[in-house]
Amino acid sequence: MLSRRKRIGAVGVAVLMTAVTGCAGWGGGAGGGGQDSINVLMVNNPQMIDLQKLTADNFTKQTGIKVNFTVLPENDVRDKISQEFSSQAGQYDVASVSNFEIPIYAKSKWIAPLSDYIAKDPAFDQDDILKPMTQSMSADGKIYGEPFYGESSFLMYRKDVLAAKGITMPAKPTWDEVADIAAKVDNAQPGMRGICLRGQPGWGQIFAPLTTVVNTFGGTWFTKDWQAQVNAPAFTEATKFYVDLVRAHGEAGAPQAGFTECLNNTIQSNVAMWYDATSAAGSLEAPNSPVKGKMGYAPAPVKATDHAGWLYAWAWGIQEASKKKDNAWKFVSWASGKDYEKLVGQKVGWSNVPAGKRASTYEIPEYLKEASAFAAPTKSAIENADPNNPGTQPRPAPGIQFVDIPEFPDLGTQVSQDVSSAIAGRMSVDEALKRGQGLADDVAERYRSRQAK
Repeated sequence: MLSRRKRIGAVGVAVLMTAVTGCAGWGGGAGGGGQDSINVLMVNNPQMIDLQKLTADNFTKQTGIKVNFTVLPENDVRDKISQEFSSQAGQYDVASVSNFEIPIYAKSKWIAPLSDYIAKDPAFDQDDILKPMTQSMSADGKIYGEPFYGESSFLMYRKDVLAAKGITMPAKPTWDEVADIAAKVDNAQPGMRGICLRGQPGWGQIFAPLTTVVNTFGGTWFTKDWQAQVNAPAFTEATKFYVDLVRAHGEAGAPQAGFTECLNNTIQSNVAMWYDATSAAGSLEAPNSPVKGKMGYAPAPVKATDHAGWLYAWAWGIQEASKKKDNAWKFVSWASGKDYEKLVGQKVGWSNVPAGKRASTYEIPEYLKEASAFAAPTKSAIENADPNNPGTQPRPAPGIQFVDIPEFPDLGTQVSQDVSSAIAGRMSVDEALKRGQGLADDVAERYRSRQAK
């Protein structure tokens, strides 16, 4: 069996190959050919399924271009997209990719630049795309992806619970203030804990929120010249703060709690606050939600930075090997366009609009009526996210809640397992981060070696 350090090297070389954990979902391969058809490989998230249902009667009817969809669960689709783009097989013209993959694929020349198409298609209105989204999908001055929907992070809290304790949430809370509030509202209602914070292992689970805490505490995974900083003072202070807070005032079963568990805890009134993705607000404010109208939304808590929210998007990328790039762009510009959002609102429902990417979305009266509680805080969180400068010092790679290198998913996941163990009380934070420093330094050494050549 490979050691923990050696495994990071092996997995990093595989370039984003994630584990296959599900079934084939809707369809298992690309559809038929023909110049008037394109093949699209995408994740099976609800918004994507809406898109699949709307395509034939709208996009195909308008353009004559048939779209053959392959729709898979997230882990499966990431694996298949990674294989498809790295091999440049050309079987799929368009794929759903995130702002994590896009810069990596661009550097490897696996994904087609879109800047020329954007310049020739003024109706698409790139300037309407929220600037951080454009930044996170750009490399070397060119745009390589268009967002379908996006999110940042913010603090969600029970207005009624805080009010009953005579507490007013600051307009721009610090983490110290949040910890103080968590202590005061702990057990405000029978069985209610002060805050929910992810403790479940995974680079996209615990380290999504925790890395934003590290950033605002002045820490970083790596310095600009590739020195690992996982057990440096700021990274350690932030991690101890997070672990202590969730152990003292966090949800039951915190070492196994991820996004879904915290969502359920908030809806069931098991917690008074929750720091997580802005996309969660739609579920909290859904018509059947027991906490609808009871929630308040504040910016991501800070310490040494002005802002701390993360940035994530599911987006569209065109494979460089595609022979149908013109038709592929027509699909991308439709699926990420202003008119598509209105189509979803009218045909599916305004709460289903794939928001978080365009400024104009937040000017649609019907959408604002549906999302009045969280629309403005969400837009503000995304606009203030800076993927190129998320902390207090320069970084060697972009990314807020992740480091945009192929090795990070495995590195982050391995370190997260030990931090989760610290939350469970099975090891100290110092021990967890000492082990993490060794793993991170192995990754950093490879980048230092490349720069030295």
